[in-house]
Amino acid sequence: MPTSLELQIKTLPNSPGVYQYFDKNDTIIYVGKAKNLKKRVSSYFTKNHENGKTRVLVKKIVRIEHVVVDTETDALLLENNLIKKYKPRYNVLLKDDKTYPWICIKKERFPRIFSTRRVVKDGSEYFGPYTNVRTVHALLDLIKELYPLRTCNYDLSQEKIDADKYKVCLEYHLGNCKGPCEGYQTEESYLEDIRAIRNIIKGNFKESLQQFEKIMLDFAADMRFEEAQKIKEKLASLQNYQAKSTIVNPSINNVDVFSIISDESHGYANFFKIMNGSIVQSYTTEIKKKLEETDKELLELFIVETRQRFNSLSREIFVPFKVNVGKDIKVTIPKLGDKKRIVELSERNAKFYRQEQFKQIKIVDPDRHVKRIMAQMQKDLRLGKEPRHIECFDNSNIQGTNPVAACVVFKDGKPSKKDYRHFNIKTVEGPDDFASMEEVVYRRYKRLLDEEQPLPQLIVIDGGKGQLSSALKSLDALGLRGKIAIIGIAKRLEEIFYPGDPVPLYLDKKSETLKIIQYLRNEAHRFGITFHRNKRSKSAIQSELEQIPDIGKQTITNLLRKFKSAKRVKEATFDELKEVVGNARAQKIYKHYQKKEE
Repeated sequence: MPTSLELQIKTLPNSPGVYQYFDKNDTIIYVGKAKNLKKRVSSYFTKNHENGKTRVLVKKIVRIEHVVVDTETDALLLENNLIKKYKPRYNVLLKDDKTYPWICIKKERFPRIFSTRRVVKDGSEYFGPYTNVRTVHALLDLIKELYPLRTCNYDLSQEKIDADKYKVCLEYHLGNCKGPCEGYQTEESYLEDIRAIRNIIKGNFKESLQQFEKIMLDFAADMRFEEAQKIKEKLASLQNYQAKSTIVNPSINNVDVFSIISDESHGYANFFKIMNGSIVQSYTTEIKKKLEETDKELLELFIVETRQRFNSLSREIFVPFKVNVGKDIKVTIPKLGDKKRIVELSERNAKFYRQEQFKQIKIVDPDRHVKRIMAQMQKDLRLGKEPRHIECFDNSNIQGTNPVAACVVFKDGKPSKKDYRHFNIKTVEGPDDFASMEEVVYRRYKRLLDEEQPLPQLIVIDGGKGQLSSALKSLDALGLRGKIAIIGIAKRLEEIFYPGDPVPLYLDKKSETLKIIQYLRNEAHRFGITFHRNKRSKSAIQSELEQIPDIGKQTITNLLRKFKSAKRVKEATFDELKEVVGNARAQKIYKHYQKKEE
């Protein structure tokens, strides 16, 4: 039986994120980031570490927590936040006060734009943070190339400009500034440039793209190819930069984020604590349903308990839907933008937690996992009993040639390949899928009844209403109508059809029930098409050799056993043929292929 820690490692997601190691005192001793959480964390426990500090760290790990994020960049930023908050013993590099750089558009008349590592709440706009300082410098250099802006820290009020308090500096004469200090550039013109720059920083290059191209073409027309190439390189270097981060956003301050997803028996809730625009805490848990509680009731309970547990004093919470948690707390349901993305990230972590719980149950208690899946399928498909034994049928033919059918069998939600069956269509002429389905369903269950074999709880027909109706005729003929549940699945919209019901059922595209039915359908198609191809190939080979006069089945069998294909028989020399089938037959085969080539 694997330990709790081993189970956690086995069920980690293959996604970017941040992991936290806890010791026996439940203290965070290390925080790390990963492009692939499962690979990174597993490497701590599978390698022989040369570093003594790492060996000691691994021995002290008792529990692991993790947060899933969208990108590796977000993982790097979240790691920085958590290390600065908790100062884990085995993290050294990021414990200092250094932080990642931002680009600031200063709140002032004729705003300056510059990089900074300090976020000052004076109404200025901050973009970032950026994990790569080169990106910041490249972006600022590009802006400087395109839009001459002031770099001085003068107070450019209208009164001081009118009073001729300032004189233009060297930057104006070099063409790097348009001289707003002497009134050479209007505030409207300057703010128009700031608007365009704001779009560039956000990654919205479309509006400025024409201007970029014009500048490059102008440089090229003036034979200033070096300058044109520089702008081109700077544009290329910025193609992959991430303008915004979900993990750090100075516009979101001192907020709690909650979300929940649920199934039949449990809810899975996530909590993020955001302070000064940064995620500084994450907590996800499983809540067992005692009655038929709604997601709203479970989330309200989780919010109250979690805020008490972590002593949260935040006056605002972000949630995916309306909840009632008292008048003192502002409830926000974000519809778009950064706030919406942070709620979606919370939901994503709840979903990953749910998946990990299922994986752990599957390892520790596979029977419980099967029972849960079967109970879910029974409810989703409105069945009278759990579908422990399911059979799925599919037809295969090309323009009516070599029609075959396949029956695949699933037991406890898994393929039972020893029970798969192929069918050659015997009574149907031409491409008639409906009649073929009727034949194979009848033959399958007539045999099971005759042999007193157990019948399935569910039959799945690959097709819509027509194929389902054909299968029902066979069940009626055998007296099995109502004794076995039967449904049809249409490929186009994954519609589930029931006998006598014109309105199809649409399952959630992410539901486990639909995934099992799709797996059944795809397995039946694979099994059937493989049989069909083999039969068609064999038929084609034999029909070509059968065209040779006085060559019988045994001779054909001997030839194929030796040469493996009709093509190799055709390419064989007379002596090679003679060794297999004798002189007389070898002459007939050799002459047959010689005539065809002539």
